[in-house]
Amino acid sequence: MSDDVDVTTQMALVGGDESSAARWTERYSGALMNTFGTPQRVLVRGEGAYVWDADGNRYLDMLAGIAVNALGHGHATLTAAVGAQLGTLGHVSNFFATPTQVALAERLLDLASAPDGSRVFFTNSGSEANEAAFKLARRAGSQLGGTAGRPARIIALDGGFHGRTMGALAMTSRAAYREPFEPMPGGVEFVDPSDPASLERAFADDDRGPVAALVAEPIQGEAGVRPLPAGFLARARELTAACGALLIIDEVQTGIGRTGSWFAHHQSALGEGVVPDVVTVAKGLGGGFPVGAVIAYGERVATLLGPGQHGTTFGGNPVAAAAALATIAVIERDGLLDNVRVVGGVLRDGISGCGNPLVADVRGAGLLLGVRLTRPVAAQVAAYALEEGFIVNAVAPDTVRLAPPLILTSDQARSVVDLFSNLPDLRPPGEDS
Repeated sequence: MSDDVDVTTQMALVGGDESSAARWTERYSGALMNTFGTPQRVLVRGEGAYVWDADGNRYLDMLAGIAVNALGHGHATLTAAVGAQLGTLGHVSNFFATPTQVALAERLLDLASAPDGSRVFFTNSGSEANEAAFKLARRAGSQLGGTAGRPARIIALDGGFHGRTMGALAMTSRAAYREPFEPMPGGVEFVDPSDPASLERAFADDDRGPVAALVAEPIQGEAGVRPLPAGFLARARELTAACGALLIIDEVQTGIGRTGSWFAHHQSALGEGVVPDVVTVAKGLGGGFPVGAVIAYGERVATLLGPGQHGTTFGGNPVAAAAALATIAVIERDGLLDNVRVVGGVLRDGISGCGNPLVADVRGAGLLLGVRLTRPVAAQVAAYALEEGFIVNAVAPDTVRLAPPLILTSDQARSVVDLFSNLPDLRPPGEDS
């Protein structure tokens, strides 16, 4: 698991010559808010699908910064594009445009197969993209009869996660995330995607006012990598179209090649041929550089927000746009959509058929997979994997999430299959073996 790595120079650049992870963790605890808990490791270097920690240990990164590092670490094309753009023009205010900003918007509209009249709004993150989508829904709702005191309703899904800013958080179902910050922005209702009747009831209840929008992830990543039930998105499209509401598809985690197509809803099994009104993206879009986007389909939706009604200082800056353009170009040039499908199949088939009694099944698509366990020991599996040199994520008590770089090779995937094949007989704390 250990490779020699020279960290002395890197440590000196950031204010110290300590190479010990323990010392860096101590400094972390004294300088950063405790919003994430104690770091599992202190990482100092990455190359391809691997990262190294401050003690020289190497790990196969099967999380990729939670589906962010699409091209892995230290990718030459991406770093060259960012460096060249930063050396030419690093930032301008939103009073001005740049060629990279315009070119990226055009590429996204093309990849999304968006119709004429569609437009893009750039952000710095997925939360911000969903915050903008929330405001689009409010504007659409006002056209449908909603008022400031009684906004048109936004339908969100149980198990959905859309971010931690207030509008995005209002559409996130987990009460533990919302309750410490209530009252939330009003007008959001949740339905159970596994219960078709709850969706029908939400749209039929006119006494509560019109529906402005429905927001959904094709695969609910934070809920345990759960694809939406068959038929759900198609029916949601029918219901929203019938009442003039927006269908907002959150592709923050699933977009930009993660599932083997540019957008997960483009796959017939996930999107069922629907054409949304709004798509939000982020995470893998910049290959590690912070950038997000809202794609508004058609003239009606693209003009809901006018001058002065929304904005951002850093969104669409030329460096972020250059990073995103480079990421998209490499995915195309290197055939990474095909790679995601092939290597994702190696992972899915290998892990689901590994024969370990802890493995129940594998959910998801491409390189966004959830390994469901037969016991609620996902945190213990993640800790075991880390000791064995693999970074995975316990996304639910009984589910381990895999979201590696899109450059992952079949050989690397087979090493992950071996990891799950050889999992020990882990039990929940307090349970006898």
